[in-house]
Amino acid sequence: MKNRMKKIASLFLVASMTLSLAACGSSEKEETSGEDTAQEESAEEGEVLNIWCWNDEFQSRFNDYYPEVKEVAEDKSTTTLNDGTVVKWTINPNENNNYQNKLDEALLNQESADADDKIDIFLIEADYALKYVDSEYTLDVINDIGMTEDDMADQYQYTKDIVTDSEGAIKGTTWQATPGLFAYRRSIAKDVLGTDDPDEVQAALSDWDSFNAVAEQAAAKGYKMLSGYDDSYRTFSNNVSAPWVDGTSVVVDENLMKWVEQTKDFTDNGYNNKTSLWDDGWAADQGPDGDVFGFFYSTWGINFTLLGNSLADPDGEQAVGNGIYGDYAVCEGPEAYYWGGTWICAAAGTDNAATIKDVMVKLTCDAEIDKQITLDTQDYTNNKTAMDEIAADPEFGSDFLGGQNHIALFAEAAGKIDMSNAGKYDQGCNEKFQAAFKDYFDGSVDMDTAKANFETAIMELYPNLTEVVWP
Repeated sequence: MKNRMKKIASLFLVASMTLSLAACGSSEKEETSGEDTAQEESAEEGEVLNIWCWNDEFQSRFNDYYPEVKEVAEDKSTTTLNDGTVVKWTINPNENNNYQNKLDEALLNQESADADDKIDIFLIEADYALKYVDSEYTLDVINDIGMTEDDMADQYQYTKDIVTDSEGAIKGTTWQATPGLFAYRRSIAKDVLGTDDPDEVQAALSDWDSFNAVAEQAAAKGYKMLSGYDDSYRTFSNNVSAPWVDGTSVVVDENLMKWVEQTKDFTDNGYNNKTSLWDDGWAADQGPDGDVFGFFYSTWGINFTLLGNSLADPDGEQAVGNGIYGDYAVCEGPEAYYWGGTWICAAAGTDNAATIKDVMVKLTCDAEIDKQITLDTQDYTNNKTAMDEIAADPEFGSDFLGGQNHIALFAEAAGKIDMSNAGKYDQGCNEKFQAAFKDYFDGSVDMDTAKANFETAIMELYPNLTEVVWP
């Protein structure tokens, strides 16, 4: 028994947890009355806070910035809070849907699990957020956990939209916002455009027609505009006019076909290197031997992935002289978009609602904490006041980006993001669409065959869907 006073919290307990998560969100939420599905009662806070995630990113943010942390175990498997609560970390890597599969199994057994084994917090990504948000496995962070609209008032709206369920309840919160920019090589921009100034480069890339024209100019100089097939995809997919699915119909947005047209043109004309996202060739194109004008990247990608790939010696000092460190800059690019992000969800059945509220408020709503995270890590955090302060700071800049204050551009881009068309089928539809058209870009199938292959793949993944409608 802990040597502390027990906290009393309003706890939301789900009495019936029958919604299957195994089909990546294809099951519909059962309609039951609040009396049948949930009840509120006062309960003592549990002694163990179980947190599930797929890597150690949130664990490090929690251990480094949550002010109630007292001690971290040497192997980092547990964290002890000031009041004696033991935080137990369960990390299952994401590969081959491993994280979701294990999380789904645990949530299906949540009701019968021992109190100290129940999941209290689990992390989700935007691509599959609604699978969990539109289920009874997640709690309303306002009505069940106790956060307020005032607490969340300084968060970017799109970060709330992504985790808002079909009934308008917000079912998660995040400490980060992930607006995207176009990261370009200064040296290549100077050769192609005669300048590396971000404002002037942005003027040259301000819309897709201009972007495509620069691709032709770059090719004439011996450069590729993009590395591969997937680089611009999210910039198009984030700007669709409607969700993927309408009723039981998959509706392919016209903007996605513009991506197909552009990527086929870039491939046929030699404007890319025919790589795929995350493969070795794509990573190498970002380094000292790369010949690519630029990459679409969001906040985390620039600071962690692109920076690492730019180095000639990955174990050496991150400074000018190591590879092409300092040769990148960023501009807004043709369209506003976002990429990635991690949301904190409270699991139904938790006995730690008060602790969860404190974690959520302090890590995702506290301007001072969020500002410090950005100053320390250059990760972009989900607090407009904090980010605007850094954006206006003339002393702030990224050495990796040649001294540029990239936070100022992120702050401008973040407010333009509209994710009101996000849906629970996004992950599957986006992945199958890109895979089907990769064969078309390679020239191994024609357009009609690529379309047919997408139709087959999506019907197999989501048997409840009945047709694909093309623009």
